[in-house]
Amino acid sequence: MKRYENLDHVSTKKTFADFRRWQQERKQKQKDMSYEVPHVDPPEHWKLHTNQSLPLLAWVGHSTFVIQLNGVTIVTDPVWAMRMGTAKRLTAPGIAIDDMPNVDVVLISHGHYDHLHFASIKKLKGNPRFFVPVGLGRLFRRKGYKNVTEYSWWEEKEYKRVTFTFVPAQHWTRRTLFDMNTSHWGGWVIQADGQPTFYFAGDSGYFRGFREIGERFSIDYALLPIGAYEPEWFMGPQHVTPEEAVQAFLDCRAKTFIPMHYGAFRLADDTPKEALDRLMAEWQRRQLEPERLKCLKLGEVLDCSFSSLREKAPI
Repeated sequence: MKRYENLDHVSTKKTFADFRRWQQERKQKQKDMSYEVPHVDPPEHWKLHTNQSLPLLAWVGHSTFVIQLNGVTIVTDPVWAMRMGTAKRLTAPGIAIDDMPNVDVVLISHGHYDHLHFASIKKLKGNPRFFVPVGLGRLFRRKGYKNVTEYSWWEEKEYKRVTFTFVPAQHWTRRTLFDMNTSHWGGWVIQADGQPTFYFAGDSGYFRGFREIGERFSIDYALLPIGAYEPEWFMGPQHVTPEEAVQAFLDCRAKTFIPMHYGAFRLADDTPKEALDRLMAEWQRRQLEPERLKCLKLGEVLDCSFSSLREKAPI
């Protein structure tokens, strides 16, 4: 069975000794997990049911977004699980799955459980098509899903006047003891004529691919991870730090940064507050424009139309 790799053959493999060292270090750390990412109030999910033409973006939590573009409703890495293994979800999803609109397309970045949760997929409304990394289609088909299309890196296809391109990330994947890296991983660039371009990075360490993605596409909104980076000696190859996320944003030449992959599950030793504090500090250190960083509330629905951007631009 084929095993997939990162660019430049970068390895994310860890030894048993690495895991043991991490767990020993973790026992010695006292972490304040009291901060919760805020929910939008009042709820805004109704906008997703009435929208006919606007490009909208909503954050459900972690790496789950709803994107509406050209009348197509897209969901990234759908996870509504209230537990990940033995860990309880830190904050409830920003949009309850029963409040979701019908879904046309589901994009999967890779097969890790915090990005691919079949119990959530089963509850989605509509009859979505699934766009997945190469090697992952057989798992979907085994579970009875037929509208599945596999993508390799840089491969693009159009569906209902929206173009989806699967782009590289630096990561790995595994769901069982025996399927290590038997499917690929990556991010997605979503484009439509006359509409903003979205880049959903999935899960990634810092790598040269961010620059290449920025050279190939004109990105308006970059949805980039900022959490699960500590300890950095262990997580570094597979998860960016907040500072590296800012550099990735600059590399991909996007106009607006939407942070994700924090606040839902404790996957590493950092906290949501630490990730946000480091992100803000790095943003200020680099003297980047405040309006280019948008930290969404859970359940917030953002109007991404170009006219909206012009109206909100500083005079």
